[in-house]
Amino acid sequence: MYNPQLISIIMPAFNAQKTIAESVTSVLAQDYLEWELIIINDCSVDQTKDIAQEFVISDPRVKLLTLEKNVGIAKARNTGIQHATGRYLAFLDSDDVWKPNKLSTQLQFMVSNDYSFSFTSYELMDFEGQLLGKTIRAKKVVDYRTLLPNNCIGCLTVMIDRKQIPDVIMPEIKHEDFATWLNILKKGIKAFGLEEPLSVYRVSEFSTSANKLKVIPWIWSIYRQNQGFGIIRSSLLLMVNVVKLIIKYFRTGMLKKVVKRVH
Repeated sequence: MYNPQLISIIMPAFNAQKTIAESVTSVLAQDYLEWELIIINDCSVDQTKDIAQEFVISDPRVKLLTLEKNVGIAKARNTGIQHATGRYLAFLDSDDVWKPNKLSTQLQFMVSNDYSFSFTSYELMDFEGQLLGKTIRAKKVVDYRTLLPNNCIGCLTVMIDRKQIPDVIMPEIKHEDFATWLNILKKGIKAFGLEEPLSVYRVSEFSTSANKLKVIPWIWSIYRQNQGFGIIRSSLLLMVNVVKLIIKYFRTGMLKKVVKRVH
């Protein structure tokens, strides 16, 4: 049985020594206190493990799992999910941050409406943590057909009620979050969006948001292998997806915000 009040936060981390402290601190600052943070150290070779361990010592709600070999973000998240004890799942990568009212506002939104899957708007910042003045707005409701041509659900904003959606598993493929949301919504479930931006996504020159071209083969694989669509349907969906990615790219000003990672 899950703890009915507990939110389990899944945080995979790989060589995140420059950002993980800020991410964890944003969890510690939450005004909702019933949470556990599960950090999955994916065989980092920098100081990620040591930094995470300091938080474990200072707050018993923070837990650290260290993997013996690098398994990738999907499997790392699944490892965290397997150890989660809360009724609710939330996801935060080790370079993104939440606003202090993220958990309380989103949980209230879900409980008051009996929603099983929710997500929110989110803002963008550069690698140094400076806000870019851009916000990705959440749709009010997303179903399977709506999501197919465009992954409009930010992983760092998602909260899932495991009592209503048990056995959440991320496929071990690229763009695993998109595939996961599709697999959930394919069952007839809807995802409900909060307009308020409660998270901040960090964009770097290596992030997916900064390089749209690299996700094209990942999306194609999701349509063909994960969702089992034929070539024609997959091709049409991919074309629409690419157009939407380009529009989003220009609207958010990402073309002018080439961010250099600090070495």
